[in-house]
Amino acid sequence: MQKTVFEISKMDCPSEENLIRMKLDGIPCIEHLDFDIPNRRLSVYHDGELKQIEQSILELKLRGERISTEEAEVKEFNEGQGQRKSLWMVLAINFAFFLIEMATGVFSSSMGLVADSLDMLADSFVYGISLFAVGGTLTKKKRIAKLAGYFQIILAVIGFAEVMGRFFGAEKLPDFSTMITVSIFALIANGICLYLLQKSKSKEAHMQASMIFTSNDVIINLGVIIAGLLVNWFSSNKPDLIIGTIVFALVVQGAIRILKLGK
Repeated sequence: MQKTVFEISKMDCPSEENLIRMKLDGIPCIEHLDFDIPNRRLSVYHDGELKQIEQSILELKLRGERISTEEAEVKEFNEGQGQRKSLWMVLAINFAFFLIEMATGVFSSSMGLVADSLDMLADSFVYGISLFAVGGTLTKKKRIAKLAGYFQIILAVIGFAEVMGRFFGAEKLPDFSTMITVSIFALIANGICLYLLQKSKSKEAHMQASMIFTSNDVIINLGVIIAGLLVNWFSSNKPDLIIGTIVFALVVQGAIRILKLGK
């Protein structure tokens, strides 16, 4: 058995991990995947040809680069039920906050919250595909990935259209206090998700603060909080519309990655 280590620069949260797992699923020579999110490293234990593995990682465009390949001791790998249970919990948290942020975003007229809710939904899709397609055929997984990807893009396009309408239409000031309060709770929720997923694999990994504060999800939450402060400071909806546009773009980028899994 061989162990090949990849450095994946854009793997900064468990959502990217699940994208990689889905992409590599079905490659027969892979025995085990070991993720180190804080250090952005992936160790692949495999027998046989490495070319297909490397090509699959490159296709995700997460800036993956092979670091080393060495002989590894043959052993049994046990993924355990703990990780699967954690995935269900994270899926539930992400979907719940999708509903919460979508509702409060519409109520408070905040496109930042609406966009962040779609980012939460995007993560829910990734975890859902991983869980619901377990044991299914590769064709079934690709079909689910395509549906999820196109659905995300449709929602993001609708969001972009609404942002443009508000940019050039009558200014409607969002409720900055709702933006900040809900985003703080979303920030806490993302921290809990990262904690749960890392705790299920390593007792020490979840203690590394660098993992939490380099997560795209957490950065987005902070962006919405800052936008809320600027909305109050300048009495303008423009900061909210700007952060909404940025997050919608990230949602489309994530949808494109999911669609690539359906190829």
